[in-house]
Amino acid sequence: MLLAICVGGIYYLNLPNRHKAIVKTQINHKLGLVDNTWNINSTDSSISLITPTFVIDNIYKSMEGPKVMSSFQLDYKKNELVWITSFETKAISTNEIDQLSNDYVCHTNVDFYDGEHYSRWNLNNRIGEQYPRLTSMSNGIEQYAFPEGYGFPVFTNENLFLATQTLNHNIKTEPFSLKHEINIGFKKHNNTMKPLMSKTVFVMLPYNSENPFEGLTENNPNMCLPVETKNHSYTNNNGESLSGHWVVFPGKEMYKYDITHQLQLKDNTTMHHIATHLHPFAETLAFRDKTLDSTLFISKAENYIDKIGLKKVTHFSSKEGIMLYPDHDYELVLTVNNTTKTNQDMMASMFVFLYDKEMDKKLKSYNPAQ
Repeated sequence: MLLAICVGGIYYLNLPNRHKAIVKTQINHKLGLVDNTWNINSTDSSISLITPTFVIDNIYKSMEGPKVMSSFQLDYKKNELVWITSFETKAISTNEIDQLSNDYVCHTNVDFYDGEHYSRWNLNNRIGEQYPRLTSMSNGIEQYAFPEGYGFPVFTNENLFLATQTLNHNIKTEPFSLKHEINIGFKKHNNTMKPLMSKTVFVMLPYNSENPFEGLTENNPNMCLPVETKNHSYTNNNGESLSGHWVVFPGKEMYKYDITHQLQLKDNTTMHHIATHLHPFAETLAFRDKTLDSTLFISKAENYIDKIGLKKVTHFSSKEGIMLYPDHDYELVLTVNNTTKTNQDMMASMFVFLYDKEMDKKLKSYNPAQ
């Protein structure tokens, strides 16, 4: 037993901060050392999900903090078609009443199960086509709503998936506890609503798979230094290793990445909403049409001056929308300014919502009685 404890202790001490947070959170919840229950309440127009307790006992940079995950349904007692229209996440006290600083919100992801979702509409060709992320809220952009008349159609007893993670860039004190409250708004079905399809686009940079943490060199000036290679690592069609979570060095830098293949556009369509995910020290993330050499939207990030963190990140929302074309090339352009004297980490994503013409045809023939 002593040997097992020693080996386990050595293994734990060598884990990165993110994995230590996973272990501690599991122990706290499984042993009942803190509240390990979800408090979920539904109405006819919204659902509120309050997480189990998070214990903040360290500095947790983006993607490192304690997190929880759970499947849920808007209302398991009914089988009604509704339209998701808004999202909000916030940090609250363990009394589930007092709101705390959203500096403790890293990101909140909402996913759908594409097999269940698309099979209901006989759109089986879409299953497995892309990762079924509906949206994400993150530090600096913790709430938003789709433009009037647009939404994401789901059934109230359809399974959804929630993952939310904490953040703590600045507070070095005794351990303290908090929770996250997530609110999702929805409307009853009506034939005037138009469906949106979510596409996730993000910056990826190449790294040397044979020596991942070498970073850029004179021989490989385009290589990035990935934060790690087990998560947010990808391989493109040319066999190159790419990272969506990389190190930024002190000073200013610009990164570009072609996202045409991520959009997978098959027809002309309109873009109506963009929610952006950035890390501190990002300044702007632009969505550009390379074919027309035009910038369609620039998301601007306001960083705190007296501490690390994002005060605000702007998002795009338009009822009229912006046209996108399958024969055009698109890219993301990220600018960062690491004002510290140490290396920092970076991610840059956009959750792009497009008018879903194919789904609209299915909805027009939808008959609740059937």
